[in-house]
Amino acid sequence: MADERNFELEIITPDRVFWKGEAYMLELNTSEGEVGIYKRHIPMTMIVEPGVLTIHMDGEKREAAVHAGFIEILPDKITVMAEIAEWPEEIDANRAKEAEQRALRRIQTHDPKIDLSRAELALRKALVRQELAKTK
Repeated sequence: MADERNFELEIITPDRVFWKGEAYMLELNTSEGEVGIYKRHIPMTMIVEPGVLTIHMDGEKREAAVHAGFIEILPDKITVMAEIAEWPEEIDANRAKEAEQRALRRIQTHDPKIDLSRAELALRKALVRQELAKTK
């Protein structure tokens, strides 16, 4: 590794290696809250929640939407195993807005047949996509 503060980062989804390279910090949402991770972090695993993942590299940063998964943290390597990961340019903002409206309708109907937690998760995913689509 060229820079002593960098660690190896790999973000994988079921259908591709989304990103692989060096970074000096990673920020993302987990079930424990929003976290920032540097090299030499204590080993652990966490559950990834829907949100914006930020990769900090030498003087630049890249943001992506991640929707669910796990993260494995080792002192010199971090692996994010995500259900879905998307760059801003891969997000269809109109589709995300429609998904938000569908989720809100489901939540507001108070129909006992509707899986409320699933509708709330769909709403969070749609909002994350819209937030990130604004940056492209």
